[in-house]
Amino acid sequence: MSTRNREKRRAKQKARAERNRSWAAGPANGFGEEPDLRELTWASAELQLTAALQARRGGDESALARHVAALAAVSGGPAGPEIVNRCLLAWLDRIIELCWRGGWQPADVHRVAGRQAGPRVARLALDAIAAQMRRYAAATVDERWEAQLRVLDATAWWNDDGGWLAARGTREGIEQVEVLFDAVELLHLLHGLPAVQMLCPAPGTARRHTRPGAGAASTAGAGVLSGGTGMLDKVRGLLAKAESTTFTEEAEALTAKAQQLMARHSIDEALLAARSTGKAAEPDGRRLGIDNPYEAAKAILLDVIADANRCRTVWAKSLGFSTVIGYPADLDAVEVLYTSLLVQATTAMMQAGSRQDRQGRSRTRAFRQSFLTSFATRIGERLRATTEEVGAQAAAEPGHDRLLPVLAARDDSVRRTTTKMFPEVVTKSVTASDSEGSALGRTAADLASLHVRDEMTARR
Repeated sequence: MSTRNREKRRAKQKARAERNRSWAAGPANGFGEEPDLRELTWASAELQLTAALQARRGGDESALARHVAALAAVSGGPAGPEIVNRCLLAWLDRIIELCWRGGWQPADVHRVAGRQAGPRVARLALDAIAAQMRRYAAATVDERWEAQLRVLDATAWWNDDGGWLAARGTREGIEQVEVLFDAVELLHLLHGLPAVQMLCPAPGTARRHTRPGAGAASTAGAGVLSGGTGMLDKVRGLLAKAESTTFTEEAEALTAKAQQLMARHSIDEALLAARSTGKAAEPDGRRLGIDNPYEAAKAILLDVIADANRCRTVWAKSLGFSTVIGYPADLDAVEVLYTSLLVQATTAMMQAGSRQDRQGRSRTRAFRQSFLTSFATRIGERLRATTEEVGAQAAAEPGHDRLLPVLAARDDSVRRTTTKMFPEVVTKSVTASDSEGSALGRTAADLASLHVRDEMTARR
């Protein structure tokens, strides 16, 4: 049993004991002594939260358990637990607000909470986000923000803020003291987040449909295709079936159908932009999760897909995501294609099985890292070849003599935006050390379905 789990058990035992007796009266004296929770006030609750957070930062598990147990066992009358609930939500409200001002978005917070603290804390983060978003008028929230909240299903589902901890504990099947441990962990995590690039206006600072080039069918970001979530649902549904079926012909047909929807959308966007007399649209940014294991190879896969779609990527390894910079329709293509090809690559890799060296030692990790790296390299070659071929064909069509300069201008705009957002990017290469994994990964890439990209580029 880990130290953290042992301390949680002790905290729960202490909380049960404290429910059956009151503490001896005594004023709070620093973070090491408990305040008199028989007369719980907002100030004493904040003191305990401050002490718990300081203990977590300092790695003092015993002190952390003591302060959390104190909060879980309050005996200050009916108002005691309610004060703890509302005080904690107020703290989370403030730190979430700082996250928004620091460039973080709902999907980012949820992702980093799950990556660093686990799914239960990630669900708690969604509660904190939903509670914090109640302060903003709908007209002051960017549509891309709203789209993320819908996808995450971030809603204030509990009936009363004063009973939130108990309701969360009931949902999770855990005691309130464990919810409090999770809450302190979330506060600790969020306090430590660095500022990131601001990809869209924070809530409360912008009205919907007011971005340059935006309109009634503007892009919703966070994986939401322009034109509404209905089309995204259809595309995801088709690709999910394509990835799960064992029949190649069916997979290709489903993928081609999904691509038809995206291609039609991309064409509509291009036509609208060409006819627009207002300010030209600028490149956007979108963050996509890059998860362990083999995250370096996955980052390469995303990068080559982005490159073929006239986008650029910057990988923040420590935070578990890459930022993709490009025009909205191209960002949609990158995200959907990356998701589909990652599933195909992972499936092929797992089917290849594990590996051992001549001495019987496992070389599975090196094999799989090489497999995915080689897969990404070969996919990049195929995508670039397709892009160049379709571009040449389009440029040769009557009336398309300005196509290449237009595309070059968009490439320059994406490059400038990337440099402005990330002035100190460091390029890093990843090699494939396992020759067998490299060869099989390249073969899997040759067999991967590219109907998503082929159909899109053919009709662009």
